Amino acid sequence: MIRITRQKRYQIGQVLIDVCAYLVSLAVMLFVRFDLDPPDRQLRDFWKFLPIAVAVAVIIFGLRAGLLRRHRYGSFEDVAALGAASGVVTAIAFAIDIQTSPRWLPISVVVTGGITGFVGSLAVRYSRRLQVEHRLHPQGESPRRVLLFGAGKAGNAIIQAMVADPSGDYTPVALIDDDDSKQRVSIRGIPVVGKSDGLEEIAMRLRIDELLVCAPTASPDKLREIAVRAEALGLSVKVVPTVGRLLSEAPRLTDIREIRDVDLLGRREIDTNIGNSGDYIKGSVVLVTGAGGSIGSELCRQIARLAPERLLMLDRDESALHGTQLSIEGSAMLDSESIVLCDIRDNPALQAVFAKYRPAIVFHAAALKHLPILERYPSEAFKTNVFGTYNVLQLADQYGAKVLVNISTDKAANPTSILGYSKRVTEQMTAYFGRTKSGTYLSVRFGNVLGSRGSVLETFRDQIDRGIDLTVTDPDVTRYFMTIEEAVQLVIQGGAVGKSGEVLVLDMGEPVRIDDVARILINASGKQLNVRYTGLRPGEKLTEELVGSGDTYVRRAHPLISHYRVQGLDPEDIANDPFLSPEQAKRCLETFGSAIQD
Repeated sequence: MIRITRQKRYQIGQVLIDVCAYLVSLAVMLFVRFDLDPPDRQLRDFWKFLPIAVAVAVIIFGLRAGLLRRHRYGSFEDVAALGAASGVVTAIAFAIDIQTSPRWLPISVVVTGGITGFVGSLAVRYSRRLQVEHRLHPQGESPRRVLLFGAGKAGNAIIQAMVADPSGDYTPVALIDDDDSKQRVSIRGIPVVGKSDGLEEIAMRLRIDELLVCAPTASPDKLREIAVRAEALGLSVKVVPTVGRLLSEAPRLTDIREIRDVDLLGRREIDTNIGNSGDYIKGSVVLVTGAGGSIGSELCRQIARLAPERLLMLDRDESALHGTQLSIEGSAMLDSESIVLCDIRDNPALQAVFAKYRPAIVFHAAALKHLPILERYPSEAFKTNVFGTYNVLQLADQYGAKVLVNISTDKAANPTSILGYSKRVTEQMTAYFGRTKSGTYLSVRFGNVLGSRGSVLETFRDQIDRGIDLTVTDPDVTRYFMTIEEAVQLVIQGGAVGKSGEVLVLDMGEPVRIDDVARILINASGKQLNVRYTGLRPGEKLTEELVGSGDTYVRRAHPLISHYRVQGLDPEDIANDPFLSPEQAKRCLETFGSAIQD
């Protein structure tokens, strides 16, 4: 008994549909040609021609069906193959017909019959595809009705992912797009019903539960505007990844995420594409100072995935170390040798750590960072940021570390505060070690890090939760922002691409007005709050700078990372730094003079 596979049955069915569509079209075109009353002779000739037409159609459409496995059903390739087969059938029928005398069929019937047969086959396919897509539409218990903003490649990709998951939680209802060329079109049966200016009316009419932003190229202002308007309607607002991410791999519904602060600020998160840049960490002993901080803890999490021989997490805050270990290992007994409780200001204790483990790679994230309090207690800034860094640099050299990456701040560029001065000195000391020692010593310079402890966004969120006015120092104050993920990418990649003595700076786009950030968050909260201006604090700049006047541009090994050279500073000459005022130099000398000499 011959068994016919499912694929073979499908191919036979397609051949029968295509042949029947062609033959019916020939008959219809014959009747149309003679105003529905063809002469008897013409009908007799048609029956003579019919067996030849059947044979040609079966052979050609049969060959095309045999190639179906090469084409995804309903794809452009499938349509093109069908069009080519229909063209060949028509051409052969035409060649046979013109050889007969008198001709069996008028030329117009042969040509239009082939064209309408092709259209008929497409109509059958389209009807079948509509059936399949309707069956595939999410049928979960209570799927959320989704309106998508953006009918481009990202919207197309995510709709395909939604309709391919019948048990999913999302039902795509409609799209909106501000591009005139995309109006009155549909994607997989989902129509574009208007533009963003009609969001309120469309959302109410279609009973929308969620707005999904699928417009990676939308301007920051547009993104903020539509997010605020959607949240005012009570809609949940989510976003999808960039088009490049969606098209580089199969789109997944898990790619959909909540809108984040970085989205509301209008910044497109930068991916420096670390790739294999972290290979130098594999199999090495790695020390992270300040491992309990925002940057340090994320560094530890990323480094742990790069297979180091040992990861040492050092901090003076035991609670912070507890949180870091918990986030990496899922438990935090604090009894692992990877957890090191130590203050970088304590040289003997720090030396014991270096002597025992001899780290090959050091990421130095430990620092005091809050500008106002360091203005009041400058000696604390120098003890931790300068003297503590000096201890780390000295011991890294003494115990043969191959790479040391010092984490700095944009406040070190043309500093006006104690924090800026202290971090600038750490950059210069790192550069000095980079030019006089055998290892690779470099610095990376950050802007404000979103989500870090004590950041302006954390303050604003707390004020909004408490229902009090948001405080901003000045209506024109601006800052550079980056995410923790961006910062960690820069640190890890810096250890691979940076040269000794350099300072690496990430391209963070345009600075953001803090006043705008406050008002965006107020609008998103729906609360009636105001912004209160408190005035710039001592040592605080109106606008931060990424590059100092004494920094020399060196190169750009990555399109988003610039390399600069700063003047090296021998630790013994700290008090002679020309950027320090006489009072600051005196304070620095009092703090460090005897210790550095020791």
